[in-house]
Amino acid sequence: MHMADALLSPGIAGTMYALSGAAAWYAARKVKQENQEGIVPEMGVLGAFVFAAQMINFAIPGTGSSGHLCGGMLLSAVVGPYAGFLTMIGILTLQCLVFGDGGLLALGANVWNMAFYGCFIGGGILWPLLTRQGLTQNTITAASVSGSVLTLQLGAFSVAGETFLSGITELPFTAFLLLMQPIHLAIGLGEGLITAAVLGFVYENRPELLRQPVLSGPAVRKGTWSRKKLLGALGGLSLAVGGGLSLLASENPDGLEWSIARLTGRTELEGSEQGIYGAAARIQELTAWFSEYQIPGLEGPLGTALSGIMGSLLIFGIIWFLGRNLRKTGHHEVSQERH
Repeated sequence: MHMADALLSPGIAGTMYALSGAAAWYAARKVKQENQEGIVPEMGVLGAFVFAAQMINFAIPGTGSSGHLCGGMLLSAVVGPYAGFLTMIGILTLQCLVFGDGGLLALGANVWNMAFYGCFIGGGILWPLLTRQGLTQNTITAASVSGSVLTLQLGAFSVAGETFLSGITELPFTAFLLLMQPIHLAIGLGEGLITAAVLGFVYENRPELLRQPVLSGPAVRKGTWSRKKLLGALGGLSLAVGGGLSLLASENPDGLEWSIARLTGRTELEGSEQGIYGAAARIQELTAWFSEYQIPGLEGPLGTALSGIMGSLLIFGIIWFLGRNLRKTGHHEVSQERH
């Protein structure tokens, strides 16, 4: 669901930047206030995993389309919606600037559509609601699937709405919406099952890492793995997924590209090269070192594998650096308030 700049007018793009920026400011403020011990490595490791997992497009049978994990629901179930949202911003920004995935003008919209709903609606509302009686494999699966389906539907609707309000494409709103919603229903089901599998693995080995919103539910049993061991396993899995399993990704167009192709006959729309559109494109040309998830001079499977590994390591480092500084700032503010 990474939107290209060609879908958005400058006004709508700016509005979505403002909305996503306000949500990011609020999330950063809440993370600083909560000042959770040990959250930074969790954000880094899970951020790397989500980045790597997003490289694997899974085919939607009978459609000629594909989808991939968004990850907001998964992140929020472990680190909470605020830290999860900030981690998703890091992932989407890296994908946009370094890998050329999604437009720079559209980044604010992509953060809203792919991160806001997953973290705040799925992880912030549905997760605590559906696990209020306690964590079990069944409640984890129900929350993961329900949350992923709902948030993908909201994201798909927003893509169609933002495109319609922009008014710069040939895409008719109703027809675009009627294609986007069903295909993203299928993608949401796929994401829900992947999310349930990952969170179920965490639950079996270190259930304390999952957010348990209600104390009245059954007590969370002690895990058999240490926190360090589980995070190490997820980190290793990130590298394996980005550097190996990503080669098995479906080559079918994703849900957004598929919907556009059904209406126009092509998966991408040509955008303007003038003004702010041209400036944004030139910036991405300078920053997209691994465009199309390839290493210059090593195009092909090896380039994809190496870009997946490097991307996972980059997002871990970025999230670690930002998270550490955010926690230090929050700790300093709390100390000042006490004095």
